[in-house]
Amino acid sequence: MARSGDLRHASELVRLIREEHGDHFHIEVAAYPEVHPQAVDAQVDLRHFKAKVEAGASGAITQYFYNADAYFRFVEDAHKAGIGIPIVPGIMPIANYAQLRRFSEACGAEIPRWIDRRMRAFADDAAAIRAFAADMVAALCRRLLDGGAPGLHFYTLNLAHPVQAVLQRLE
Repeated sequence: MARSGDLRHASELVRLIREEHGDHFHIEVAAYPEVHPQAVDAQVDLRHFKAKVEAGASGAITQYFYNADAYFRFVEDAHKAGIGIPIVPGIMPIANYAQLRRFSEACGAEIPRWIDRRMRAFADDAAAIRAFAADMVAALCRRLLDGGAPGLHFYTLNLAHPVQAVLQRLE
């Protein structure tokens, strides 16, 4: 039996859960459309993702992103590699742009230049920032769903309003 500290990779944890509990649990693993920040390159990252899937993952939720093409390319590459589990895109509604920039730099999520420039142009106009952010994230969600994404996973950061604003635009 494994002990705390015995597992170095998520694939090992998934394998352990499957060995101990069979299919009793639905296991979601992380996926990185823009490549995990510690990965050497996209191919190595895809191999690590595939190892989690082969260990028994039921599905995946991606790191948040704002470039739908990165998600679609990742899903296509995963399918070409023989990965058939659902890959749900992770969505981060924008509540505080300065905080999002710091968070994105720390975790390796890219903020497209056009979004950065638009957000900076709003300066301290909080209402304009919220409206633009909700419109932009809702358009991203619509494109993902129209393109075949199996659903959406919202990273809420315990803030209901930005998610509600996006969902209202999707109705």
